[in-house]
Amino acid sequence: MGQSPSVVWFRSDLRVADNPALSAAVQWGGPIIPLFIWAPDEEGDWAPGAASRWWLHQSLARLSDSLKSLGAPLIIRHGGRSSEILEDVVRKSQAVAVFWNRRCEPAVFERDRQVEQRLRKSGCHVEVFPANLLTNPWAVRNKSGKPFQVFTAFWNSCLGSIEPASPLPPPKRLMRVSKLLESASLKALELEPRINWASGLAAAWQPGEAGAKKALRKFCSVNLTEYRAQRDFPANDGTSRFSPHLHFGEISCREVWHMLGSAAQGSGRKAPVWKHNKYVSELGWREFAHYLLCHFPDTTDKPLRSEFEHFPWRKNERLLEAWQRGRTGYPLVDAGMRELWATGWMHNRVRMIAASFLVKELLIPWQTGARWFWDTLVDADLANNTLGWQWTAGCGADAAPFFRIFNPVSHGEKFDPKGEYVRRWVPEVARLPEQWIHKPWQAPVAVLRGAGIDLGRSYPFPIVDHSEARTKAMAAFDRLKMRRLKKNLR
Repeated sequence: MGQSPSVVWFRSDLRVADNPALSAAVQWGGPIIPLFIWAPDEEGDWAPGAASRWWLHQSLARLSDSLKSLGAPLIIRHGGRSSEILEDVVRKSQAVAVFWNRRCEPAVFERDRQVEQRLRKSGCHVEVFPANLLTNPWAVRNKSGKPFQVFTAFWNSCLGSIEPASPLPPPKRLMRVSKLLESASLKALELEPRINWASGLAAAWQPGEAGAKKALRKFCSVNLTEYRAQRDFPANDGTSRFSPHLHFGEISCREVWHMLGSAAQGSGRKAPVWKHNKYVSELGWREFAHYLLCHFPDTTDKPLRSEFEHFPWRKNERLLEAWQRGRTGYPLVDAGMRELWATGWMHNRVRMIAASFLVKELLIPWQTGARWFWDTLVDADLANNTLGWQWTAGCGADAAPFFRIFNPVSHGEKFDPKGEYVRRWVPEVARLPEQWIHKPWQAPVAVLRGAGIDLGRSYPFPIVDHSEARTKAMAAFDRLKMRRLKKNLR
């Protein structure tokens, strides 16, 4: 420790409050070099998608402003390997320590391990912190010493030991290095689209640490008490909407945890926060997703249940494009896919319905859906995306049984009973009465005419019949079960 510089390598922790790596560098003493390296090729097959890159640009701009106000500007580098860039910055600044917060994505985790080894070998002090989860994924095991594959058992095991420390305050001031270090401009990273398709994203979101805190305060003061009752209805503003803030580390999980606890105390409840707060279980699912990715890194592309590698999926570009564009003829599915395209986000209940439609009614591989979500979601998170799609396809941990096939009509009538969500995103059918809003193809001709709908032209007929599609899906599943049975009899 002393007055020698140290480097803080920012990644998915784009905040100054409750940032263990940044706080450790402050305690180390001396000038601090905040560094961001854009090296998407090092993330394997899962480099950030288009919507994620847009968000990253905005978040980095906000982080840069915060660090500049604290006295140490953000250094941006790109165009080389992270290890080489770090070594170059360390050498030119004469830094003696490097701090960063851990990431769990398989390719990044391995990259970080190699970077750490190289830096230590060169004599550099390195510290890595678990900053973006409540639990240590490698410390939680079942009674047999193996990783959990059932959420309830995993989360119950975690809840007995979770005691998140109080969030660390942001530094009051950072000492900057005296030597001028080369930095690229944020614009040079070319994260924003050349053709401006992101205006809807900009209108819907406030990326950055301030936006994250604003979203959390709003949720705790307005939505939290009604979360359990309202969270499944996409027309309502009943969810937290800070999943992208968590993914980019603009706010920490433990800050969310403690804010939820404070909100509970304010309501007069004295039990532990997880005893009465439904949202805590959603944090638990996030923990479970990252836990599974750490223990089963191949599941980004391969089913956890290996027998599903032989599922008779089919390839149909016409049906896939109809799903992607929100032109399936099922208004609830189409509303979700259009919300996704316009805002980079989709309500979780509708995500499940849209995903089920692709996988079980169109029989298109879950990996194809995962890739589309990866490119279009602002909260695209490799762990959450993988868990969600494998859950839907029935091939992952604690997954929904394959025979659980969501009916987009009945689910629309249950979760969007007045059709408010559909009317918002599918204006072609907005004038239909509630009775027909989720099944326009069944509406009388006079009703369709009165609503200005010409089925097959202004709005498509369903691209598949739900009952027939369900029959085909179950037949495909039966073939898979028969194949497994024959294999076991050998």
